[in-house]
Amino acid sequence: MQVAIWQVIVITLIAFIYRIERYGTQVNNYNAVLYAWIVGLILGDGLTGLQVGSAVQLMSLGVAAIAGSSVPDYPLAAMVGTVVTIVTGQDQGVGLAVGIAVGMLGVQLDVVAKVLNGFMARKQLAYAQAGEYDKMKRVTFLGPLFYGLTDALPMLIVLLFGGDAVNAILTVVPSWVTSGLSIAGGLLPVIGMAALLSYMPLKQYASYLVVGFALSAYFGVGILPIAMIGGAAAYEVYKHLTSTAVANTALEGGLEDE
Repeated sequence: MQVAIWQVIVITLIAFIYRIERYGTQVNNYNAVLYAWIVGLILGDGLTGLQVGSAVQLMSLGVAAIAGSSVPDYPLAAMVGTVVTIVTGQDQGVGLAVGIAVGMLGVQLDVVAKVLNGFMARKQLAYAQAGEYDKMKRVTFLGPLFYGLTDALPMLIVLLFGGDAVNAILTVVPSWVTSGLSIAGGLLPVIGMAALLSYMPLKQYASYLVVGFALSAYFGVGILPIAMIGGAAAYEVYKHLTSTAVANTALEGGLEDE
């Protein structure tokens, strides 16, 4: 598939806006599905965007950049994976593998942007101490620019050279390598889910996990119905824990009164 100039511009702009929004309003902070779907719509295949985005979203569950740390840029990975899958016509696993590689590059680029923002902050402080507030405000706009470029530049490179470059590489790469990439792409969501489960009280609520797995694997129930059942079960557990806490508080209060 040949990518038109307007598609290159719009998708690059979306990547730029996403990164700024991630450190700004944070309405769609790590929403890989949404951005991959939008990119897929622009390229004429929204379904592929949803499929790639949902797979990447599973990988990113439970991952957060806490205390200024840098983590893989999963929404960028979803957008790049969508572009590679649609433009090259390769298996989604290959697109996911390429997308995750670019997303891992986002860790280094995020560090670079934060270092540059450190210099910018010191420059702002110098202008503020000198009373040059107009210059201080102008320097402030460099921060969003640095962050936006950390996603816009990799996306632009992929859009301009990715399709032909990836296809050229894939023509000389042995089939067992591309097959391995597809398998790895299928395993990555499982790894993300396992990482999320490691932070949850799995031993205490393992029965609910078994029920959900059985409904999906053996009865063919969709994700949405299982999520609704899980939500109902979580609400019942919450009510039980709340009522137990209230009863214990009342009992302790009664003993103190006596």
